[in-house]
Amino acid sequence: MKFVRLYIRVLELLGREAGLGWILAVANLALACAMFVEPILFGRIVDTLAIAQGHLADLSWPDLMKLVGAWVGFGLFIIVCSTLVSLHADRLAHRQYQAVRTMYFEHVLQLPLSYYTGSHSGRLVKVMMAGSNTLWGLWLAFFREHFASLVSLVVLLPLTLVINWRYGLLLTLLCALFAVLIAGVIRKVEQMQSKVERHYTEVAERTTDTLGNIALVQSFARIESEVSGMRKMGEEVLSAQIPVLSWWAVTSVITRASTTLTMLAILILGVWFYLHDLTTVGEIVMFMSFATLLITRLEQAVNFASRMVMDAPRIAEFFDVLDTEPAVRDRPDAVDPGRLRGLVEFSDVSFSYDGKRAAVADLSFTALPGETVALVGATGAGKSTALGLLHRAFDPQSGVVKIDGMDIRGLTLSGLRRNIGVVFQEVLLFNRSIAENLRVGKPDATEEELRAACERAQVLDVINHLPEGFDTNAGERGRLFSGGERQRLSIARALLKDPPILILDEATSALDALTEARVQAALTEVMQGRTTFVIAHRLATIRNADRILVFQGGRIIESGSFDELVRLGGHFAELAKSQFLMAQAAASQEIEGAAIVAT
Repeated sequence: MKFVRLYIRVLELLGREAGLGWILAVANLALACAMFVEPILFGRIVDTLAIAQGHLADLSWPDLMKLVGAWVGFGLFIIVCSTLVSLHADRLAHRQYQAVRTMYFEHVLQLPLSYYTGSHSGRLVKVMMAGSNTLWGLWLAFFREHFASLVSLVVLLPLTLVINWRYGLLLTLLCALFAVLIAGVIRKVEQMQSKVERHYTEVAERTTDTLGNIALVQSFARIESEVSGMRKMGEEVLSAQIPVLSWWAVTSVITRASTTLTMLAILILGVWFYLHDLTTVGEIVMFMSFATLLITRLEQAVNFASRMVMDAPRIAEFFDVLDTEPAVRDRPDAVDPGRLRGLVEFSDVSFSYDGKRAAVADLSFTALPGETVALVGATGAGKSTALGLLHRAFDPQSGVVKIDGMDIRGLTLSGLRRNIGVVFQEVLLFNRSIAENLRVGKPDATEEELRAACERAQVLDVINHLPEGFDTNAGERGRLFSGGERQRLSIARALLKDPPILILDEATSALDALTEARVQAALTEVMQGRTTFVIAHRLATIRNADRILVFQGGRIIESGSFDELVRLGGHFAELAKSQFLMAQAAASQEIEGAAIVAT
């Protein structure tokens, strides 16, 4: 993004604060004009005093008092107006900072799950914090000084040509030369700073990745290695950043030199004009003040340019995320369906992640309310994709998914997902209290309801043994609990939500036999009276399913009950036979081991 376009987008994000922004812009314009008038009044005062020098009787006191009064008045106006602008600019920037950060957070939460497979969570957090902080600083600086600086340079500089074209031309030429030099530096460092920002993003990703896998780091004795890697990344950041800082040091030298040269040029030229009766002492003083004012504004403009160069990559990253359109969203005419019965229909549904190979193709099946449907097949066969389409993690490219006869794309996302509960293979828990985690599906649940759900999920005894009970913090990703306890908590959460449709995604695959038995009993409880979809690799866990759909290559190749599919002698029967033989072999090994121990 170019600077102007980027800055306009920054200002567009003011939203409902735009009204106050316009008021502050007008106030800045008034301030710029007042600051421009001050040197003119001061020059007139000096001329009035110079004319009467040695002849006080010729001094026009009324004219002098008017000039002094006007000068003091403009000075007081500048003080009061600057204070008010700073005060309200601070408040505007802080209010909008909070609003934009929340807006970004809401937007990111609405992005499809597929977006997160290619975007590191550490990067998204870094973009949110760095971007919102940068926006806050830019809004504050714009209304405090940037706008006034731009007005002074673009509008007021030409006015110096009207007052005295000789001095005005000199100031214009010096400012133009200064601007060209600074523009050259900006072009030099612009790409360099983008590279620096990429390094900072990599540092954020690496930090989050390491802390998120702290158990792995410690158990494999990788602390020294990870610290070494972070130290190396720090060196790379410095090697990229130091050249940028060196160039900005050059701009500092240019700025200081231009200040001295401009003042010296005005003074020398003024003396020459005075000796040739082309100017007055007051005009020399006036343009010396103009030079000071304009150089100050140029310094502010340089600071603005340097800040934009430093901040542009962060803001561009922020807008890149903000401009990402959610693939799944509510239609304008979407309706909230209320509580659904749970009749699910897939009609010729196809979906592809890359547009080349179909993840699922021509899926057609129906699940009746209260029916349990199991999805079986090898990894990548399309089971999870099919159920992802059911709760609109993504939408099909062709075909339609219906619930209770309604196309789910015509339902609001919140209304649809309130009717679907998901128990994941990897249990997802917030770093919050147990009660907060359970109330995710039902925010207004009472403690009695929490206890009832946990009792049905066979996890109440675990919570009762905790000192703080339901107020106990679950820890990051639920680390306070074992795998089986986390899974039973997720089942209690689903029970509390009480959805008519339930998805069990390999809910017991990572558990030992004893824990699996307890979780399976809890799952049997939560499945009662609901349309349930079960993804399972262990066929023994779906023995009692009403119907089993066998997936291969994104298609359903077999459908029927457990016994029907075994009698069919097809793909499912082969899977069942192989798992049965493996189970027999494992049992035989256990018996042999027990015999050896006994002897």
